[in-house]
Amino acid sequence: MKRIAVLGSTGSIGTNTLDVIASHTQEMQLTAITAHSSWEQLAKQSQQFHPRWTVISDSELSSVVTRDSFSNATEVLFGADEIERVSSSDDVDIVICGIVGAAGLRGAWAAVEAGKTVGIANKETLVVAGPLIMELARQNQATLIPVDSEHNAIFQALQAGNPKDVKRVVLTASGGPFRGATPAELKEVTPEKALAHPTWNMGPKISVDSATMMNKALEIIEAKWLFNLSADQISVVVHPQSVVHSMVEFVDGSVIAQLSPPDMRLPIQYALTYPDRREGLNIPMDWSQSFELTFEPPDMEAFPALQLGYEVAEKGGTCGAVLNAANEAAVERFLAGELRFCNIAISCQKVLESHQFDPNPTLEELFLLDEWARKEIKKWK
Repeated sequence: MKRIAVLGSTGSIGTNTLDVIASHTQEMQLTAITAHSSWEQLAKQSQQFHPRWTVISDSELSSVVTRDSFSNATEVLFGADEIERVSSSDDVDIVICGIVGAAGLRGAWAAVEAGKTVGIANKETLVVAGPLIMELARQNQATLIPVDSEHNAIFQALQAGNPKDVKRVVLTASGGPFRGATPAELKEVTPEKALAHPTWNMGPKISVDSATMMNKALEIIEAKWLFNLSADQISVVVHPQSVVHSMVEFVDGSVIAQLSPPDMRLPIQYALTYPDRREGLNIPMDWSQSFELTFEPPDMEAFPALQLGYEVAEKGGTCGAVLNAANEAAVERFLAGELRFCNIAISCQKVLESHQFDPNPTLEELFLLDEWARKEIKKWK
């Protein structure tokens, strides 16, 4: 029986993970769930799954939460420190890190340090602290399995060959809701338009990242650290159908791709059952119907965030933490109507250029830079 902790269980990744666990109760047991403030939804999950622990990271809610809303079998804990405690518990085998943004880093760090199998769903963990996390995993024999669809596809495709024989990886991108948009049209983008993704159902922050293609920039950085690649070994191609989730090209010219209808439950389940496979909840490919798969190069001029991704992947050091924090804060400002859509990537670039670069930062230095970048982004409109 695999004992699973889901960090960020009320979000998109979290709820999909619980769907997978619910369909495999003979081999999966939900041991811990966490949320920042959505305690009522957390309570419903507790009543359904009866985990040993639920953690509400916003400790100020301790006076508001009604204990009777939770399962009697569940211990209700408060504070971000408790996330780290349950992530590293001996009673947990697998940790799914689904907390969006840099806030998910500490829980992921604790799980890796404890040598767990860690499903990395929040790409920010590796963007911010990639080399530190990978070294920590090596030291503690932790297994890192990417859960986001693109890197999970690469992880699966890599099973077909030897890592030393990889020529490059190809990340696919849907192109977001503004594929083919003109610069003039991008200047008029509203939060409502940016949140309308054509193929994936995601939270607001990730939806905006997809619209700016900053998500792909972060994925370039993540792929560099996760798969030990150079920036020039990572390509991006726009694939509107979102059926080919990514590809690996080997030195002999073979290209191995992972295909499936877009459904996050598949990569989540693969992370939970690896190295085995099980019957899934996702809709299978229908090969009896005609369909087209198209690919096109991304518009680097219309979506400057992509170039930032390559630059940060190339330079490393503190750049990932600064870009990630600046982008998170910029997206918040955009959704609040304080920053124009077309200025999200531009303002992030300005913050990157103005920060004091360190090629070998400590984790605490990265957290300090995270705070600095969030404040610095407020200078831009």
